[in-house]
Amino acid sequence: MLTPEQRAELIRLALEMRQRAYCPYSSYQVGAALLTEDGALYGGCNVENASYGGTICAERTAVVKAVSEGARRFSAIAVATANGGSPCGICRQFLYEFAPDLYIILVDSTGTVRAEYRLRDLLPDGFGATYLE
Repeated sequence: MLTPEQRAELIRLALEMRQRAYCPYSSYQVGAALLTEDGALYGGCNVENASYGGTICAERTAVVKAVSEGARRFSAIAVATANGGSPCGICRQFLYEFAPDLYIILVDSTGTVRAEYRLRDLLPDGFGATYLE
């Protein structure tokens, strides 16, 4: 479980990352803060693209940053949006690849916690590496 300090830092960083979002098409700023099992934090924001398909969500940005630095085991993520929105289906699958039991905190633009879940609750019977064995 998260310490109060880890929880507060995840929310703070997710809100900070939200302010860095590049979203000229949707105007929907999203920030994410990902916590590794060893306590490191990685932030990400959504980055839109005129082709739309080239857009990357905040959650996937954080994971890509972490993985590119050698991290592979994650325990929690905070996601900040205007209204406490939940990760999209692609992000759920992307997160599941690394952390099926990931703890997710959803906050709105004021930092108010709107929901908390385990990833398995958002993506029941998720598709993972065991299906490829």
